[in-house]
Amino acid sequence: MVIEVALPPQEEQAQEEQAQEEQMQEEQAQEQVLSWRDGSLLPTDRTTRTAQSSLSLADSWLLSDGRVRRIDLHRQRFLRGCAEVGSVSQETAAAFWRAAVDELPLAGDWFPRVELSAEEPDVLRLRVRPAPARGGPVTVWVADTADPRTAPHLKGPDLDALGALRGRALEKGAQEALLTTESGVVLEGGYASVLWWDEDRLCVPSPELPVLGGVTTAVIQERAARLGVPIAQRQVPVEELEGKEVWLVNALHGIRPVRSWLGTSGRPGPALLAPEWQKWLTGESESIGVGQ
Repeated sequence: MVIEVALPPQEEQAQEEQAQEEQMQEEQAQEQVLSWRDGSLLPTDRTTRTAQSSLSLADSWLLSDGRVRRIDLHRQRFLRGCAEVGSVSQETAAAFWRAAVDELPLAGDWFPRVELSAEEPDVLRLRVRPAPARGGPVTVWVADTADPRTAPHLKGPDLDALGALRGRALEKGAQEALLTTESGVVLEGGYASVLWWDEDRLCVPSPELPVLGGVTTAVIQERAARLGVPIAQRQVPVEELEGKEVWLVNALHGIRPVRSWLGTSGRPGPALLAPEWQKWLTGESESIGVGQ
């Protein structure tokens, strides 16, 4: 007979943080970084490969054996961001994108990221990174600090600040942090969009709020529209999520139901709809060459 001994919460959290640190080091060792120079992608010097630099833009997606979900939407978001930042031409950004997609491996699980640095001169980069382990239902900490983002409609400039916020969430025993306005209105997770169900209605934060346009959120809304599911754009305080099925969604993890909240007394409802939607979303991947 095997007797399992539960670890104290502090020891369990320490083991989780150690495992994440080891995984990060292993991923960095396997990471390949290519920079756009004179119309070509060239390997980055090993000494600067893992160095962090400020970013004007970034976009990433899950690539499994050469298949990805809606690469066309990732392309649109990245090129639109390049146009907004204005430091590289649309022709250059489009040429870089095509070359980046051509460099991606067609076997294995990867989480590539395209970047536009905020350095002088601006540098377009491709990071080919092993995909982290995918997670299931999540515990979410409702952040008790001010929204740290400086450019909420762009993905990239605030990744370091959001990473620090997620680090605080991990310290508290959660896997993700929830951002809210000063008045407590739900915005998004640090690295994920937030959706919830109000009876048979799919709800998303109002686009009038400072939220990032998520690719996975867009794909889910497209299906809801096809199925005739009502979609509501709302501005709600965290308390109104009490008893409701809430999802965190992004390109890496897909759909993750919220199983518990920290930092608020509310409880999420059961994840009754998630399994069927997760199964559908898994089947939405297509060849990396489609829609690039």
